[in-house]
Amino acid sequence: MSTPEFDIAVVGAGLLGLATARELLQRYPGRRLAILEKEAAIASHQSGHNSGVIHSGIYYAPGSLKARLCVEGASLLTTYCDERGIPYRRVGKLIVATEEAELPKLEELFRRGETNGVAGLTLLQAEQIGEVEPHARGLRAIHSPSTGIIDYQEVARSLAKDVQSAGGSVITGSAVSGLSRANGSWSLRTTTGPVRAHSLITCAGLYSDVLARMTGASPDPQIVPFRGDYWRLRPGRQALVRGLIYPVPDPSFPFLGVHFTRRMDGDMWLGPNAVLAFAREGYRLSTVRPGELVGMLRWPGLYKMGRRYWRTGLREMYRAVSHRALHAELKRYVPDLQPEDILPGPSGVRAQALSRAGALIDDFVFSQEERVLHVRNAPSPAATSCLAIARRIVDQFAATN
Repeated sequence: MSTPEFDIAVVGAGLLGLATARELLQRYPGRRLAILEKEAAIASHQSGHNSGVIHSGIYYAPGSLKARLCVEGASLLTTYCDERGIPYRRVGKLIVATEEAELPKLEELFRRGETNGVAGLTLLQAEQIGEVEPHARGLRAIHSPSTGIIDYQEVARSLAKDVQSAGGSVITGSAVSGLSRANGSWSLRTTTGPVRAHSLITCAGLYSDVLARMTGASPDPQIVPFRGDYWRLRPGRQALVRGLIYPVPDPSFPFLGVHFTRRMDGDMWLGPNAVLAFAREGYRLSTVRPGELVGMLRWPGLYKMGRRYWRTGLREMYRAVSHRALHAELKRYVPDLQPEDILPGPSGVRAQALSRAGALIDDFVFSQEERVLHVRNAPSPAATSCLAIARRIVDQFAATN
């Protein structure tokens, strides 16, 4: 049986892999393209376990890839959904300061949002917060009316249909275990058999560094998985929050803190926390993969990160196991919230790039060699930005192919 050959192979059928494949086939119709996905279904990990928010671009440093691609991506995404009939809702977001020390950070966020071109931002006084969220309280808040919610799995299914309609293949259950160059092409060893491709793009999320090292790319940065546990507001109490309520984030830490997130099905998620996972797909505390854990423990950046963030890490772990601590944190923003209102919910795992120097890398990172491009770091707002990121990937890829 002959080895399947493609012009381009994309590894990973999350939102980024699907959007990139779609963009490639739009620009280069007729190319033989395959997406290789190790799971039995598309969008099985970060793309299918995120909060479902269409971010507006408030948080990100002006001039960063995140800032540019989030604002552009949100516009492209909503236009795409309008064309495809995919529902979404602009429920709006409040970022609430509850302590005096947070007020300068809130004002800086407001300046960032305006610089990034986020439409409709307003800075609210304490008495105005209840006009947007009747049960919320705080000293001041930013209101972002353009922030929305969506079901990203529905977006992923639509992108996959686009790829297949344009002649591409989506091959599930095909994990890549080896990559090598041979006669000017890439040879891929997969669980469904060998594959050859002239060019290669990897969008492998939690395994992005593993795929990059297979092609001889630098091991820096390495992916370190952080589990985020969500809780749910019990039925009958969802009216406590109309849309989204977020804390003022710590600008030195690339996680947003626990918050209230309205879902498309009417459910209300609370969280997530951010705790180190013991496996790349460690959705449960009890999930431990010794080989992956040893790989993390061998990375010098892990210890440097630990020395820098150990207090934050302890707080996150305590909140993960203490219902009382979680309730106290959430009650700062919605005082009417009662302990019995908080029920267990789902979990996700974030692929966080960590440098050898111990820096938690906050921006998108790509690396490229001849006929191969790796997405090395694509944290939130990658889902919001997927169509814009795909354009950038293909622009960068086309420059050397």
